[in-house]
Parts: sequence; structure tokens; C-alpha cells
Amino acid sequence: MGDAHPNHGTIDGAIVIIGFGSIGRGLLPLIERHFTYDPRRLHVIEPSDEHATFLAQRGIHHLQTALTKDNYREVLTPLLGRGGFCVHLSVDTSSLDLLRLARELGALYIDTVAEPWAGFYFDLSRPPRERSNYALREAMRAEARAHHDGPTAVNCCGANPGMVSWLLKDALLRLAADMGRAVVAPTRREGWARLMQSLGVKGVHIAERDTQAGAEAKPLGAFVNTWSVEGFVAEVFQPSELGWGTHERWFPPNAHRHPDGCGAAIYLDTPGVLTKVHTWTPAAGPQYGFLVTHNEAISIADYYTVGIGGEPEYRPTCHYAYHPCDAAVLSLHETLGSGRMQGQARILEEHHILWGADDLGVLLYGHAKNALWYGSRLTIQEARDLAPYQNATGLQVTSAVLAGMAWALANPRAGIVETDEMDHEFCLRVQRPYLGRIEAHYTEWTPISTRWPQFEEEIDENDPWQFKNVLAT
Repeated sequence: MGDAHPNHGTIDGAIVIIGFGSIGRGLLPLIERHFTYDPRRLHVIEPSDEHATFLAQRGIHHLQTALTKDNYREVLTPLLGRGGFCVHLSVDTSSLDLLRLARELGALYIDTVAEPWAGFYFDLSRPPRERSNYALREAMRAEARAHHDGPTAVNCCGANPGMVSWLLKDALLRLAADMGRAVVAPTRREGWARLMQSLGVKGVHIAERDTQAGAEAKPLGAFVNTWSVEGFVAEVFQPSELGWGTHERWFPPNAHRHPDGCGAAIYLDTPGVLTKVHTWTPAAGPQYGFLVTHNEAISIADYYTVGIGGEPEYRPTCHYAYHPCDAAVLSLHETLGSGRMQGQARILEEHHILWGADDLGVLLYGHAKNALWYGSRLTIQEARDLAPYQNATGLQVTSAVLAGMAWALANPRAGIVETDEMDHEFCLRVQRPYLGRIEAHYTEWTPISTRWPQFEEEIDENDPWQFKNVLAT
């Protein structure tokens, strides 16, 4: 393959890609570049025929069917086996059930999110806490505790959740160095948690701004996004969830704690589409973001907890603060205003986009240097040059899946792992060539420094980084 595309391992068995939307199509050339495998044993399971010609031209077996609770074992068992790799990139298909089957068959496994079966998110017979990412994660962690070894299964390994957990560790080492601290990278969770605590970090925003724009204005009746419309809509209409830090003095009146599990997170009575927060990215500076529920908000808060029990010694607040592309924001307004989903779902693919970038990183705040944003700044032009079939948002995801697959091949008996638990240096070394510029930006901005004086708000001026100030009213 040459130095431009290093080989990251050999997959001895079949590769089964479940779902072939924008992420599946973008991942394919990365698999072709970086792994040794038998192309006759590459299978794609996708109910749509949208990419049937694309797959046929490449000689890839396309099984045009949807996986369900009733058929997934029957469909997957003949395809997967020892030495194979199950790559789960679909919606409405249970990550936990697919992971169990892959490990039972002796195959490696990876997904980008803890996905449930269809209907889970909108099942109003369940209380909100049972439809949460917290509940999905607790089920996955229970499985990991019950079966702590065996074939590696990497859970929640996309851009976020996924890459941001590796960037966070890098950012902590950068912050320590910039504070004049001589720090050796910890090798265990407890060491990372103590490091974050010692640096005075009160919390972390997964702060993202997508500025990619197409040649045409968003048409009425179409939901436009730079990645899966179905996946995006599902998460923005879930209750907002966030890791809840020990520095917080105020508890939102519409918030709830979980009665069981790790206790690292809370959820709100409002969905992410109606919950806005103040945050900061290099592209825009101060900006609004949607507080969309994501696995990393819970896993990061849990991973960096010092102490145990309901009142730990230290825990950071952590949540997603997402400003999607402008077309997606308009699409959300239209959805909320009409009370129904649009008739069309459109992905802004690489050939549709005129300009723009995706800034995705971690904003570490509340420490002696105020706030540090550390992350990937990838333009659409760079994405086109680096790999085919993906925009900037997609490449940040597919390259993280690539890194997770490479790590699993190098650590084939690690059991069920989250990205917070993986070797961040290994993963970023694989992923970095596809991330554009990895940049560190310090800012003096705080959530109370850019408030409009014309509007009265109840602000905690003694600590600008209280969630009370972050939450946009």
C-alpha cells in the first residue's frame, strides 16, 4: 500500500458491514486501503437499493434486507465466524444483540453508537429514563462486567462518541504541559481521573460547529443534514442528558437523577432540539449549541470520576453542545413548526457542498487558564482530497471507525470496551492523517461574558462555569 496508506492489520474472516448510508460508503475505501482481507468475504447488509449498483461494480455481496429481532441470528450466523469483523453502522438495530452474537461466533465487533431496536426512542409506554442513553449504556456495561474477556467488541466508536474521548486525553496532557506540569500519561482510569481533577477542570463540552453548505438553499419539505437524518432526528428528540459534575451548585428544576447505575448523569424533561447551551468553538467563537444526548457525555463523566457512591470526591460536568449545519437547523425549525417530519431526507454529500468545515473538539473549562478547545478542524476541500465518498463530518466518523478496527485487531481479546478505555495514542496515530488540523485554542470567553444586557437573566456571577449559566434560557 505504500507509506501513504499504512496497513493496520489482517482480517482473517469475513467483514460484514451492517448499514450502507453515508458512513458505510465512506468507510469502505478506508477498509480497502488499510486492511488485508479477502474481498470475496466482504458483505454489506442494507435494505435500500440506493447503492446496489455501486456495490455490484465493486463485486461486493449486497444482502438487501433489514435486520430485525426475529431474523438477525438467521441472517448473520452464516456470514460471520471466527476471525471475522462485524461493523455495525445502521439505525434501529440493537448493538447489544449484534455484539453478543458476534462474540458468540468468535468475531470482532464495532459500532458508532449504542443503538436499540426500532421503536425504542419513541415508545411512550416507557418512562423517559428507560429510553435514555444512560439506560442503553448501563445495559452494555452490565454485559461487559458479566463477560469481561473474549473477542473484542468496541462500543460507541465514531467521531462522538469515540474520537472525542481520545482527543480529551490528548487535551489533558496539553493543558498540563502548558501549566508547567511534568506529567506522564496515565495508564489506568484512576490516573486520568486524578489528572483531570488536579488540573482544576470543572467540565467538558463536546463543542462542534458544522459550517458546510450546499449550492442550493434548503427546500421546503426536505430535511437536510451532513449525516444520517434518521440518526440525528432520533437523538434530538430524546431527553437531553449530561454528565453531572461535583462543582455544580444548582440543580435544574426539570432535571432527574437515575435511581440506579453509575450515577454519573442526569436527564432533563426537554429534548435536545429544545435545549440550547452557550459554548465556544474556533470557527464561530461564542455560539449556541443544542444539548443533544450522547453516550460520551455519560461515559466521560463516569470515567473521570474520583471516588465512588452517590457523592464522589470529583466528577466533571460533560455534555454535547452541537451546532449542526445551517440547513439542519432550518430543517429542525420546520419539523417543530409543522409537527411532522418532512417528506424527504437529504444528505449533503461531498459533491453537493460548496464550502465549509466541521470543527469538532473538546472544550475543557473552569481551570486556571479558563478554557481550552482541542480538536479536529476539517474542511470539505481537505476531506475530498483525503478520501472519496465523504464530507468533513463523515470523514471524522469513518476514520474513527478505522482506528477502532485497527485497535481491535491489535487487541483481539479485550472484551467489551468503550473508547475512553482504549489507548488514545494508538487510535489517534491511525486517525490523524484524516482529521485535517488538530488545533488547541485557549479562550477567555465564559458563558456569562457575552450575554445580552437587554434581557434579565438569573446568573451565578461567582462561578461563570456553573451549568445554570451554560444553559440558555
